[in-house]
Amino acid sequence: MISYVRGKVALKEGDFVVVESNGIGYTIHTSTEAINDINNGEEVKMYTYMNVREDAINLYGFLKREELNLFKMLLSVSGVGPKVACAILSTLTPSKFSVAVITKDEKALSKAPGVGKKAAQRIILELKDKIKKEELSFKDDEGRVSVANIENKVENEAISALLVLGYDYNKASNLVGTIYKDGMKVEDVIKMALKASLA
Repeated sequence: MISYVRGKVALKEGDFVVVESNGIGYTIHTSTEAINDINNGEEVKMYTYMNVREDAINLYGFLKREELNLFKMLLSVSGVGPKVACAILSTLTPSKFSVAVITKDEKALSKAPGVGKKAAQRIILELKDKIKKEELSFKDDEGRVSVANIENKVENEAISALLVLGYDYNKASNLVGTIYKDGMKVEDVIKMALKASLA
């Protein structure tokens, strides 16, 4: 298993880049957003996922860990393969995707190539179930805590979205608690939390 590849970008095309590391060129399939953020000749670190099939072994990679977490989460949905997962990541940022799932926004998901209404409904159904608030229970310093115990709906949904992206409960709760102000929208809280965690 290759967790990440660090090296110089030797080539970038449509949906992949070639990253040279220790004399080896790794072809890494990625999202349009990542392609646009990468320049030939620059050094990058890409968090990767190896997809093994009978007829091929492909490496998928992303500049941010939350993008990789979202990619792997999408692969857990029946009928969603690596190409569709990349298409979704090319269309929606992790924060916008999380909000779309939590708010059951089929139209936002359907904007991705290869994602029709039924696929969008399936993604929402399967991933929404994973983050149902009544089922979310995590340990903090004082014992068992449920996200559902948080009365504020915006904070609740923002924390749930961060949990979907792989953050642990304590970090998600602290980020949201520090950022949230009365009147803020869920998407704004998530965006600021993601930005703060990368600072």
